[in-house]
Amino acid sequence: MAELAGVSVGTVSNVLNKPALVAEETRRKVEAAIATLGFVRNGSARQLRAGTSHAVGAIVLDISNPFFTDVARGIEDRLAEDDHILILASSDESPERERRYLRLLEEQGVRGVLVSPAEDDLSPFDQARGRGTAVVLLDRTSPGATMCSVAVDDVRGGELAAAHLVSLGHRRIALMNGSTKIRQCADRRKGVRKALRAAGLPLSSSLVEVTVSSLNAAGGEEGLNRLLDRSEPVTAVVCVNDLTALGVLRGLRQRGLSVPDDVSVVGYDDVEFAAVLSTPLTSIRQPRYQIGRAAADLLLAEARVRGRHRHEQVLFQPELVVRESSGPIQAG
Repeated sequence: MAELAGVSVGTVSNVLNKPALVAEETRRKVEAAIATLGFVRNGSARQLRAGTSHAVGAIVLDISNPFFTDVARGIEDRLAEDDHILILASSDESPERERRYLRLLEEQGVRGVLVSPAEDDLSPFDQARGRGTAVVLLDRTSPGATMCSVAVDDVRGGELAAAHLVSLGHRRIALMNGSTKIRQCADRRKGVRKALRAAGLPLSSSLVEVTVSSLNAAGGEEGLNRLLDRSEPVTAVVCVNDLTALGVLRGLRQRGLSVPDDVSVVGYDDVEFAAVLSTPLTSIRQPRYQIGRAAADLLLAEARVRGRHRHEQVLFQPELVVRESSGPIQAG
């Protein structure tokens, strides 16, 4: 390449790595040679020499969930501004799978890892930070502010969902939730219970809890079938996310029940499909794209100083979006 451009090897290196040091005419000659030869730099070799990577990993609970798809887009757009690339993995809510992906990402020498943890135990990520890998918690608060984190106030979100239904006259409400080992599920449950207690309703009679096997439509439908097989009916369902709510809506329709006349339904996330369902879904809105951007921004800052700065906690506030799937309790 240097021979074709008529310059030294050092000049070619400067064009690739420090173009501002090279005169414009010389830079154009080298760039023309690069185009002629179809040269693509070896990123792995460059990374070994510089000791830095332009790859960032993200481990989320389920990339098929539109919530995480939108979060990932926010991450990707922010990383692109600093010429970084995103490597995305789904833990499928499995701590073992999560740890395996963390190991693989570290072996690839990523600049850092964004993670939506599958359980409360964060020790694998503490250990990764000790090995020099930047870590930011995604859609999850950091206990004791020991790591940077970006999250939504899920206790408040659960409270908004239940308070809305109570205001419509509902006094027996189901919570279709995932495992409380997942912090988001635990916090949304706290919020629901908080709202019911604030309304003076005894939890023993006003709340029916159903734990779904998976946080998707299939899990929601299966959970609904178990709920409806119980002897005492509910008049409303709060769902841990919109995918679960989609399964609940499908199951209610198959059982011949009307939404919201027979059962009101509230989702969580307010993903794009929520507004365009045949019965538009009332949901708790999270700023999904902004969560991703903020998390990527924190990670890049963390990686630059290698953990030597105060751990920053970003907490977004949720918003209730009322649509046709929730309505006043019907008399009789």
